[in-house]
Amino acid sequence: MAAGGCTAGVVLSAFDYKTEKYVIADNKKVGFLFRVIQLAVLVYIVGWVFLVKKGYQKREENIQSSVMTKLKGVTVTNTTNTGHRLWGVEDYVIPPHGEGVLFIVTNFVETPNQRLGHCAESVKVPDGHCKSDEDCTAGDTVIAGHGIKTGRCLNSSGTCEIYSWCPTEQNYEPLDSMLRKAENFTIYIKNFISFPKFHFSKSNVLDTKNESYLKRCQYNKVLHPYCPIFRLGDIVKWSGHQFQDMALKGGSIGILIEWNCDLDKDSSMCNPKYSFTRLDLPNSSISSGYNFRYARYYSDGNGQTFRSLFKVYGIRFDIMVNGEAGKFNIIPTIINICSGVALMGAVRVFFCDLVLLYMMKKSTFYRERKFELAKYEPFH
Repeated sequence: MAAGGCTAGVVLSAFDYKTEKYVIADNKKVGFLFRVIQLAVLVYIVGWVFLVKKGYQKREENIQSSVMTKLKGVTVTNTTNTGHRLWGVEDYVIPPHGEGVLFIVTNFVETPNQRLGHCAESVKVPDGHCKSDEDCTAGDTVIAGHGIKTGRCLNSSGTCEIYSWCPTEQNYEPLDSMLRKAENFTIYIKNFISFPKFHFSKSNVLDTKNESYLKRCQYNKVLHPYCPIFRLGDIVKWSGHQFQDMALKGGSIGILIEWNCDLDKDSSMCNPKYSFTRLDLPNSSISSGYNFRYARYYSDGNGQTFRSLFKVYGIRFDIMVNGEAGKFNIIPTIINICSGVALMGAVRVFFCDLVLLYMMKKSTFYRERKFELAKYEPFH
């Protein structure tokens, strides 16, 4: 019976209600510290979590984006090799259809009227140097050169004869930018974004009934912050550099479009912010600048093919889009409120009890009132 009564007592004790015992400490210093901590936690929850970080919102960072570009501008060059030439969008924009990455030609070196044949390798190619025919094994490719060795060493140049497009490329460093007026060209950046979680879509083009707006506006952070048309010279200037210096050897510019949208407000308040930075290393003689080669092919009256080789320098624009959106949701709101309440209790217990029980002169007195020692007496 005794064992059965004990078991029944344990079972019934599961339905007892237990509550904490509180000790009121009549200490104004600790009480002041407690209120200061409460206020600090409250300011953190309301000011930082809810007002600054918008903890009442559900967030989405998976922005979907599409970028289309269009260039406008015409200029003229006049060189000894090519004479008078008009440069339009189809000549200086690569690729011509425009996308998130595009290249604008600002300078070039042309080697005109190249034809397939035999000629001397350039003296600037180390693997093309020779002293005898044995140094020019027929059929070998010239490393970092322009063609295939024929087996002959040309004493006139001290290089191997090659089968290539002749004459070989004019290899010299330009001293001035050919397309200096390119800084006045404009680039139209059309960006469409979507936050699928919220079924929200928008474009960076200002929604206006004024049909002539896009024909006369240019982006200005103060006057026209929502105009998507940018002057190339301004883009380079906003990145902290000068266009004419960059146009000589080329470079790379990053255009960042940021969308940070509070969807609890009207959609007209969701607008992009632009920032610009130079991506290559301007102070490095090896990694600075940007250039590549391409050729234009022609046929003469006899049906023979010849070409003009261009080594073009220019500015590469990388258009990058990121962003996030937020909208009120009851779940993160409740989670952050509960977290704040729990934080307030935890901080109070940690700091105030630490001071009261271990750092004050009467700490022993308070510990005796807060903690009770119950000694267990075993049954005999």
